[in-house]
Amino acid sequence: MNLIKIFKALLFIVLALVGAAFILAYYPVADKTNHAGVSQERATELRNTFTGPHHLITTADGAILFLRRWNPDCTQSEKTAILILHGITAYSGPYEMAGIPFAENGYTTFGLDYRGHGLSSGNRGDTPGTERWITDMAETVAYIKELGFSEVVVLGHSLGVAAAFSVANAIPNEIAGLVLLSGAYEGREGLSKPPSFVEKARFFASAVLRPSYQVYQYYREGMTVSKDSLFNFRYTPRFLLMLDTKTLRLPADMNIPVLVGVGDEDELFSVEKVRELYDLIPGDKKEFLAMKNATHAKIPRESWMQVVDWLDRTYTVK
Repeated sequence: MNLIKIFKALLFIVLALVGAAFILAYYPVADKTNHAGVSQERATELRNTFTGPHHLITTADGAILFLRRWNPDCTQSEKTAILILHGITAYSGPYEMAGIPFAENGYTTFGLDYRGHGLSSGNRGDTPGTERWITDMAETVAYIKELGFSEVVVLGHSLGVAAAFSVANAIPNEIAGLVLLSGAYEGREGLSKPPSFVEKARFFASAVLRPSYQVYQYYREGMTVSKDSLFNFRYTPRFLLMLDTKTLRLPADMNIPVLVGVGDEDELFSVEKVRELYDLIPGDKKEFLAMKNATHAKIPRESWMQVVDWLDRTYTVK
């Protein structure tokens, strides 16, 4: 009799936990950003009507990646191309702040929209997995090389720094250099409140029960929410859990040119923390750049011209 009571009690506890998990995973979450994003279908419509310079890459698994392009008026470097990997919530469009000055100074520049972002296909703010995310970027590098550029310099900004580390580990011999901006292993303290127990429980319940649903909303007090509908502020658990960014390192035997930079007014990462990342970069071909009057997302033209100067000094100019 006692065993039956114990079994019933355990069954009740299990059912209660499962029920609580379903409630947490499916209960609507209040919108903090009031941002109207686009659906996958709307992204497809916008991609099909986009008229600016761009390429569409069909991946090995059938997805379509949108690759924006900024063309120089007169090609200064015929063999060196820049590939921009964007930060979280963003896509390639806002990186015209880099693409335009790079192109004006002779460098053909590309900006990739990650799968599920911007004008690329895929569930918004989602990824099939770490390997596929990295392979998308590796296929993009290969595509640019097939266009005739023998040197691809990967520029990663914010989340793009982790992306650049990942692709450099995957195809170390295909990368001619790295520009790593506004990223570090640790952010500034007190940027946002730690998640509550309920918020953590909701996230992990969603990770188990519906990992491809945009349960997480990227938001912190005081941040500017772009009205651009192609920005994305909602992410799926499997996108957010695909990398342990604090353990990312470049290959120890990699010795390619690397420029690490951060704005002196960056509200997410301090100059000191970014320099700690810089110190862990292998090789002797690295430089550090503290960009004056630059925040995390607003980097002035003067700073981009400093990157151009580094490119001119580092790569063969035709």
